[in-house]
Amino acid sequence: MVLAIDIGNTHILLGCFEDRKVLFTELLTTNKTSTDLEYAALIKSALEFNGAGFDSIDGAIISSVVPQVTGTIKSAVERFSSVCPLVVGPGVKTGLKIKIDNPAQLGSDLVVSAVAGIKEYGVPQINIYMGTATAFSLIDSEKNFCGTSIGAGMGIEAEALSSKTSQLPNIAFETPKKVIGTNTVDSMKSGLIYQNAALIDGMIDRIEEEYGGKCVLTATGRYASLVAPLCRHKIVVDKDMLLKGLIEVYYKNR
Repeated sequence: MVLAIDIGNTHILLGCFEDRKVLFTELLTTNKTSTDLEYAALIKSALEFNGAGFDSIDGAIISSVVPQVTGTIKSAVERFSSVCPLVVGPGVKTGLKIKIDNPAQLGSDLVVSAVAGIKEYGVPQINIYMGTATAFSLIDSEKNFCGTSIGAGMGIEAEALSSKTSQLPNIAFETPKKVIGTNTVDSMKSGLIYQNAALIDGMIDRIEEEYGGKCVLTATGRYASLVAPLCRHKIVVDKDMLLKGLIEVYYKNR
């Protein structure tokens, strides 16, 4: 069984695979001050909850956009299993042809998402990640990673609204019944959900216009399943895309 871990700014996505099949996934909170023992306890609990354990792991791979946590998670896995995790980064084979100014600056989450997107859905493709940040990645018909557009994600937007204004509360991420709300909470929900759907539609139009052709549209991340169905473009939502990409990279380097 292979343990795959994607470390994001807010959450850590953990999953296990057997012969490229996703067995289970769990979500942990990213904490930059946690020790390897604390992370090991969380990972152990997640494994045991799904009927597995560290002794079941015969391989592991990590992608991370939080350098402070990468080494801690790697150490946690090494301390309590017999494997040394592969960490996605420069020198790791991905099969992705990265055509940006400095490939080393590309987030590993976007790399593995693109790897899975190409394998599962084809090219050209606009691969949308909706997490702490919202990122649009363009992969052309030759499977070249052409670049990205990165903006604030819905969680940041909601936090900014409630913390930077005097009268706007914290709200749940739910789709309101109407675009135009008749109370503060529904108005804020509309702003977060429908405005982001409109943003995604608009960005897709602009990227396809710049590229010069239609693209396969895919999305992943915590908010993708909430927003993508409200978009006017047909977008394939794959909640396991990051983990699928990790497992592909794992087998390319095994």
